[in-house]
Amino acid sequence: VVGLLLPNQTLASTVFWQWLNQSHNACVNYANRNASKPSPTSKFIQGYLGAVISAVSIAVGLNVLIQRANKFTPATRLLIQRFVPFPAVASANICNVVLMRHTELEEGIDVLDNNGNIVGSSRVAAKHALLETALTRVVLPMPILVLPPIIMSVLEKTSLLRTRPRMILPVQSLVCLAAFGLALPLAISLFPQMSEV
Repeated sequence: VVGLLLPNQTLASTVFWQWLNQSHNACVNYANRNASKPSPTSKFIQGYLGAVISAVSIAVGLNVLIQRANKFTPATRLLIQRFVPFPAVASANICNVVLMRHTELEEGIDVLDNNGNIVGSSRVAAKHALLETALTRVVLPMPILVLPPIIMSVLEKTSLLRTRPRMILPVQSLVCLAAFGLALPLAISLFPQMSEV
């Protein structure tokens, strides 16, 4: 996350940080999938490639558009560029979830009774679960990728960080850690782990 939010990124650094983030997200999505039905490795690879390609193309595309926008001052352009990771990550997260868990939509997921016994398989339940997961994956990076750029743009104007530029990275890391600590419980608590259909 800290790498995604670094200012003045090159094309190579944008690609690297988006790739690293989506690699992590793909592993999280795979580890937290509905494992009641086996999923082929090809689905994992398809989801992974779809997420990486979408994240990198959106981040690079938005950065190119911002650089070509003549209406913005360099300072405004830099501030706007700090927000580019959010739409790239959010859309890639949706792509990743849908591609990696697409078989659940086709085959359904197990439905349980009040005692926890499997009573069947439901595509409707799978659709609800996938939608809730996708929404969670959009909400999760929001505070992490939106709050730190706002906070850092204010903190970087303070005399402490202007006179000590080496402190910017540690301060940004702490700000990102605090935002992540806020965002993770918030995103996970949006929907119950078990839902009724």
